[in-house]
Amino acid sequence: MASTRAFPDGFLWGTATAAHQIEGGCWNNDWWRWEHTPGSGCVEPSGDACDSWNRWRDDVEVLAELGVGTYRFSIEWSRIEPEDGEHSRAALDHYLRLGEALLERGIEPTITFHHFTTPRWLADQGGWVEPRTADRFAAFCERAAAHLAPVMRRACTINEPNIVATMGYLLGVFPPGERDRDLRRRANEVFVDAHRKAVDAIRAAAPGVPVGLTLSMDDYQAVDGGEAKRDQIRRSMEDVFLEATEGDDFVGVQTYSRSRIGPEGRLDNEEGVPVLPMGYEYWPQALGATIRRAWEVTGGSVPILVTENGIGTDDDAQRVAYLRSALEGVLDCLADGIDVRGYVCWSLLDNFEWAFGYGPRFGLVEVDRTTFARTPKPSARWFSQVVRANALVD
Repeated sequence: MASTRAFPDGFLWGTATAAHQIEGGCWNNDWWRWEHTPGSGCVEPSGDACDSWNRWRDDVEVLAELGVGTYRFSIEWSRIEPEDGEHSRAALDHYLRLGEALLERGIEPTITFHHFTTPRWLADQGGWVEPRTADRFAAFCERAAAHLAPVMRRACTINEPNIVATMGYLLGVFPPGERDRDLRRRANEVFVDAHRKAVDAIRAAAPGVPVGLTLSMDDYQAVDGGEAKRDQIRRSMEDVFLEATEGDDFVGVQTYSRSRIGPEGRLDNEEGVPVLPMGYEYWPQALGATIRRAWEVTGGSVPILVTENGIGTDDDAQRVAYLRSALEGVLDCLADGIDVRGYVCWSLLDNFEWAFGYGPRFGLVEVDRTTFARTPKPSARWFSQVVRANALVD
């Protein structure tokens, strides 16, 4: 006999993208420069991406077919402010038109103001280790939010600041390619300051629009006495940002897998656990674990929105299995009284996966690399059924 596990009335369903990963031609930011820097480790440049700067109407049509309630997308700062103090009304109007088209289809725009990419001119002024960057970001947010207020229904200030700080300033695999623990600490501090100032700026420019931060979270698991090391890693990766969400309207939890931590640090993948193309374990139960931890660290004071969760795989049946297991974890959290407001799947489209290029496929929708044609996968049809039923149905 089939059973149904229902989500609460009003539960928000969506899917997400980021400007640099889908728009194409985002040449004026630090990532484009990084992709074209010899030795950066990027397997290929972003190029035309999914050509969504021109084909955004195609994306809106696909979203409408999915039946989602929200589309989380980012606005490209380097298009809106191409040089220091020089602003493009045309670029803001582009995003305004996208928002209007979404609303016409009953889809709420959730707008991310910084998703990994920084204008070249700002990177050249010190980027995210320069304290003044927080004020520059707040000024950008205020201008953009004022323009987009008529269509914006939710705002994310910064996407995964912990990843930008760690990958860019400690591990050297994101721009600017630094490997300095002190620089990572300074970047964390600037990002926290930038988030708090951006929340105030967006609230002033777009009153009533919920604002939050999105954070990359791992299910950190201590192995063989690794508790102290685990706590140390979680402190700099997660806690400093979770503690900075006090007073926000939501915290965006973004989760893909787990990390096993021993006394000396991260351990290799566990034998017998499937490994995905990007090198980490297939571990859908990480979502429930990280929702619980975000709720714990914030003292249950900030509602949770899953702003990213998904799987990079060529096996679409594996994608369905992963999403189903992850959503079961969300239902368990809801049953335990945790205030989870919605679930946003990463990603709408197969797109540019940063240093990994176009190899990893996170999309519910395939994109032909030559024609840019969008073709929904079986997982898209399955996800649409869940969305429309507001339930997991066996």
